[in-house]
Amino acid sequence: MLVDSVPEQRAETAPAPPSRRAALRAVGLLAALVLLLLVAVASIAVGAKELSVAQVWHGLFADSGTYADVVVDERLSRTVLGLLVGAALGLSGAVLQALTRNPLADPGLLGINAGASAAVVTAITFFGVTSLSGYVWFAFFGAAAVGALVWFLGGSRGATPVRLALAGTAISAALYGYLQAVMIMDDAALARMRFWTVGSLSSATEGTVRQVLPFLVVGTLLAFVLARPLNAVAMGDDTARALGADLTRTRALSMLAATVLSGAATAACGPIVFVGLMVPHVVRSFTGPDLRWIMPYAAVLSPVLLLGSDVVGRVVARPSEVQVGIVTAIIGGPVFIFLVRRRRTAQL
Repeated sequence: MLVDSVPEQRAETAPAPPSRRAALRAVGLLAALVLLLLVAVASIAVGAKELSVAQVWHGLFADSGTYADVVVDERLSRTVLGLLVGAALGLSGAVLQALTRNPLADPGLLGINAGASAAVVTAITFFGVTSLSGYVWFAFFGAAAVGALVWFLGGSRGATPVRLALAGTAISAALYGYLQAVMIMDDAALARMRFWTVGSLSSATEGTVRQVLPFLVVGTLLAFVLARPLNAVAMGDDTARALGADLTRTRALSMLAATVLSGAATAACGPIVFVGLMVPHVVRSFTGPDLRWIMPYAAVLSPVLLLGSDVVGRVVARPSEVQVGIVTAIIGGPVFIFLVRRRRTAQL
């Protein structure tokens, strides 16, 4: 009787077949898309100025008028930028976590946010740039320059995850020191930077969306193309070579994808924390380590977090608002600590 019961017990605890797991993931991704649609609608409908459903509808489809100014010129551009930036942050976090084999990695780990911030401070202080359109280009090229420098200091063709992380941490420390020194010496730069550094969608315009859209499209396509080779790299160098992966090319293109995505996102909205770190980490708990599933989930759920936080920030302090970077930090910090502690408990 005991011998006969063993196969039955194993059958009960056996994992779901691959086809069933894929179906569950597909259903979950569809549910995430529905949630994203609901949050996007809330982002258009909810704001510091209260509007009815009829007024929002009129604002979306009327040629002109007060409602159109509020809904189309302000909220629609803000929502579209939130969708793009959220997806970019989630994808860049997923790429960097696979590249560095560190589930706590995010764009800040490799100095990309610090490069963008330092470039904006330089533009304001030494070149007199005052418009968001000027910030975008300086921030993007600052992020790109730091990404290239991290790749070079990390060993270039001989780069390893540890070297890249160490190079990024060192450069971040130096750049944040420079940033603080310049802002302390220049009160005008401090006043203009204070709003940008917290991370905000409130200055979103159609022009900002058009400026960053090409970079985000290229970075997104490159990230999805790299999903399969990054799966091999995440298993270790020896395993990746045995599977035929080109480690140097994969790491270089991954750095490029992460830099383009997070650089453009930071340029448009300022440094927004926890989105690129937390969402891929949470997603991995139910998709598994396969980046072919992690990336689509991260690209959908990261905008949910970002737009949801933006809506909360608009509501809690009416008629003013709390910037989205502050809300994501308030929400993300405790939630992420809980997830890390739960994972540590599970390992014990």
